[in-house]
Amino acid sequence: QVQLVESGGGLVQAGDSLRLSCAASGRTFSRYGMGWFRQGPGKEREFVAAISSSGASTTYADALKGRFTISRDNANNTAYLQMNSLLPEDTAVYYCAARQSWAGTSSSDRQYDYWGQGTQVTVSS
Repeated sequence: QVQLVESGGGLVQAGDSLRLSCAASGRTFSRYGMGWFRQGPGKEREFVAAISSSGASTTYADALKGRFTISRDNANNTAYLQMNSLLPEDTAVYYCAARQSWAGTSSSDRQYDYWGQGTQVTVSS
């Protein structure tokens, strides 16, 4: 079992940057592929980015490529989402998720086994 705790959200202005962290419990973090999803007000949850268990592979939502970067530190059981040039439409609750997988990435939330509680990101114009 993996427990995930997100942090790093907050209120920022358009154009600012934020880095979200996802701290995972347990000793097997390196066996899990990680993903970030978000849910804006009145919207469905959507895929943001994913990274393979080793960190060798990453996948991004097309609209976010170039502004968001996913990474992980397996030694410290933490995944990150660096968000640059934030826009008001990036306002959402951001969730990290983990899936048991030795390789590859997934953009489908159905593939993920564990979820964090979410962290709010609000971008003002």
